[in-house]
Amino acid sequence: MSRVLRTAVAAAAAVLLSVGLGAAPAGATPPNIPSYSTALSRLNALTVAAESHASTYNRDLFPHWITVSGTCNTREQVLKRDGTGVVVDSSCAATSGSWYSPYDGATWYAAADIDVDHMVPLAEAWASGAWAWTTAKRQTYANDLGGPELWAVTDNVNQSKGDKDPAEWQPPRSAFRCTYARAWIQVKYYYALTVDSAEKSALNSMLATC
Repeated sequence: MSRVLRTAVAAAAAVLLSVGLGAAPAGATPPNIPSYSTALSRLNALTVAAESHASTYNRDLFPHWITVSGTCNTREQVLKRDGTGVVVDSSCAATSGSWYSPYDGATWYAAADIDVDHMVPLAEAWASGAWAWTTAKRQTYANDLGGPELWAVTDNVNQSKGDKDPAEWQPPRSAFRCTYARAWIQVKYYYALTVDSAEKSALNSMLATC
């Protein structure tokens, strides 16, 4: 099926969901997303500072995806965690299942249509303080399954996000922006990363939708 046709099918499914003709597919949510009040408190605790060292960023400084369990790497673990009815082969590659992308409300039935997004992108983390970390700490960050850092989402939506922070990009599905902000804040708080002033303002606006 072509990308255009697959996108059209997903969009049609989203319309059906929006008019109450179906329910969003069940899927796991990444762990440790704070409540609104906790997220607001943690946002206010973050250091506000201009980004730095952006010109020295290199994606290879954040080793991923690493083997997590058996033959499964981090991406494959997220696909199993966040999908519904996921079947994998002996090398842990997903051969069937479905994935609901909360960023845009689309459901996909092929793992190739799914990207695993770093909620706070690697380049954003680098410019917010990860430039000073060891490679080992950056590897831990890039493969973190213990917090709301990794999300299974529609590939082209993830690509449109790129390395942008919430002042530059927000999920097209407005109903998810509250959760997105809470997850973003948690990652920054847990790793003691900074926020810039425009980013903090955007996060406050997103929290106001909660």
